[in-house]
Amino acid sequence: MTCHNILLFAPFTTREWFLMGIFLVTYATLLVVAVQNSRRKMQILKERLDKARQMQADQQATNQQSLEAGHKRVAELQELIRKLDDENDMLRLELEEKEARLDYNNKVAAIEKEKRTRADHIIFSSPVYIRLQDLLDRGESMGNEEQSQLDKVINSVYTGFTSQLFSLYRMTSQEYAVCLLIKARFAPKDIATLTAHSKESVASTRSRLFHKVFQRKGSTKEWDDFVLSI
Repeated sequence: MTCHNILLFAPFTTREWFLMGIFLVTYATLLVVAVQNSRRKMQILKERLDKARQMQADQQATNQQSLEAGHKRVAELQELIRKLDDENDMLRLELEEKEARLDYNNKVAAIEKEKRTRADHIIFSSPVYIRLQDLLDRGESMGNEEQSQLDKVINSVYTGFTSQLFSLYRMTSQEYAVCLLIKARFAPKDIATLTAHSKESVASTRSRLFHKVFQRKGSTKEWDDFVLSI
């Protein structure tokens, strides 16, 4: 064995062992730190991955909720549209019904107006009406004959006029004469002349008749309007 080989296997000195120990400790420490850093990085990456997955799951849940909410809203809107369509159909039918009734009422009113116009023409052109106008010109009252003739003309035009009045109240001859003259559209002052009564008496008769029939106070015009409506 050579001198060189002897030196290679020569034992370490104390100082060399000390340095070797420091080196090993340092290496071991660095190795531990490296392993810990690696584990920490892996943990961080795992947490990030878990967080990303959770965010993805939350987003999917949110998207699903939004989708369900959207479907629900669409269904609500469709239901609202259906109800509005139904309501519009009902409103349309109601309007058509009102239009039909209004059209019917207008036609009836037009017919009634035409009937009144023709009735007035018949009355105004009748001999008894002309006779009454002649009496007014002379300031004279009508007699039983004129009242009877006027009664016939009025009832020929307005069927049941007398029976309707007497079914409401049993009138005196003077009260009935006032009603006949109202129906023939004579003015209150002319009625007073033709019945040989004052205007005040005629006004009192009209108010009294309204009260007797309707059981409440009313104006003379209200009674006149009622008689003209029969």
